[in-house]
Amino acid sequence: MGWLDDTNILITGAGSGLGLALVERFIAEGANVGVLEINAEKADALGDEFGDRIAVTVGDACSYDDNAAAVAATVNAFGSLDTFIGNAGLWDYSTPLERLKPELLSDAFDEVFRLNVLAYMLGAKASLEELRKSKGSMIFTASNAAFWPSGGGPLYVASKHAVVGLVKQLAYELAPDVRVNGVAPGGMPTDLRGPKALGQADRSFSSLPVDELVASFSPLERAIAAEDYAGHYVLLASKTDALTVTGSIHNCDGGIGVRGGRAERERR
Repeated sequence: MGWLDDTNILITGAGSGLGLALVERFIAEGANVGVLEINAEKADALGDEFGDRIAVTVGDACSYDDNAAAVAATVNAFGSLDTFIGNAGLWDYSTPLERLKPELLSDAFDEVFRLNVLAYMLGAKASLEELRKSKGSMIFTASNAAFWPSGGGPLYVASKHAVVGLVKQLAYELAPDVRVNGVAPGGMPTDLRGPKALGQADRSFSSLPVDELVASFSPLERAIAAEDYAGHYVLLASKTDALTVTGSIHNCDGGIGVRGGRAERERR
């Protein structure tokens, strides 16, 4: 018996990285999983690996129609929808304001906010009717950048701060029928990309020395893998263990907000 037996989840951006780790963990906990994934090759790989435990829709999280199609496919496959997880996102590779060319700024802003904020709102809208039926929940992926500076440049940090506002507003609007929460992970090896406007669409976050960076920024002084964050989503999806939880952001970034290197702490 799993923690989430007979629970049906829909995740956007689940072909790799954190999204894939969520698929694996939810299925291990007994849930069925729907996925909205823009990359057809990644979508095919998910279907091959997980078979009838997964319902994959190839589409764009920035499209309301594609979100609605993913909701319908999940409900058709499994009978209901219990949790919608907005997870697809873009990073800005910490591009500072001074390096953002004025002629590119508007397009880059639109790309980042469209996927990091609007896509969550579109998924929330598309899934709302089914979640009301099931007394379900929404979970949005925030970031350490939703609370602290230096987790990205101004485009990314501002977009993730906006996710915090979205969680709180939707938790207010949708209560008591639907719980709305967020998870704020820190860095991890993943195929996160940047906006096309900044020439970052073909650059993967995993091309950076992610493990070393995360270990150096966290007081826990350890690398963190995508699967290390998955339990927070499982908890928030549970109708038993998160029954009282709405409007919260589970900050699990390795303690970045209280960071300080070992040498600094030893001086105190």
